[in-house]
Amino acid sequence: MSKAVGLIESISIGHGYEIADAMVKKADVLLLACRPVCSGKHLSMVAGDVGAVNTAIKAGLEVGGTSVIDHFVLPNIHESVIPALTGATSFEQDGRSVCLGVLETFSVASLIVAADAAAKAADVTLIEVRAAIGIGGKSYATMVGDVSAVRSAVDAGARTAEENGMLVSKIVIPLLSEDVLRHLV
Repeated sequence: MSKAVGLIESISIGHGYEIADAMVKKADVLLLACRPVCSGKHLSMVAGDVGAVNTAIKAGLEVGGTSVIDHFVLPNIHESVIPALTGATSFEQDGRSVCLGVLETFSVASLIVAADAAAKAADVTLIEVRAAIGIGGKSYATMVGDVSAVRSAVDAGARTAEENGMLVSKIVIPLLSEDVLRHLV
């Protein structure tokens, strides 16, 4: 069976908890996140096989109604996305120059989908996928690698966020200073 991740982003914290409760009661899924984020929004994220995640998201959407801002089901999510969401990514510079890519979106769901597309498009290391905590409801992902890989990854991720009008910015810094890199990792 294929593994998947699903997320529902709500404008209501109370509805967010209702959504998460409905999802885990309806399907055999693991609750990865159930928490408020900036500006009074709520994230409910689950993992499991594709059928169970689809069932859980459908149940959450029914309960959430008009409070739902965004949602997704990602089958076969890239293995680097979840560690980047939890801050568990490590990166060693090894004396080489590093290119930095940044994707910034208006919603958490659009950013995770964009980060997944970026990681699948090119050989980059996702450093962080920051989900609307302490940054006014926006979300961003940072990634490093060689210039061509980062450009390809950022372009792929940006395309997915542009499709639903959620892209704030896409940045590629070809030769990142060591000072800035130290603040990223």
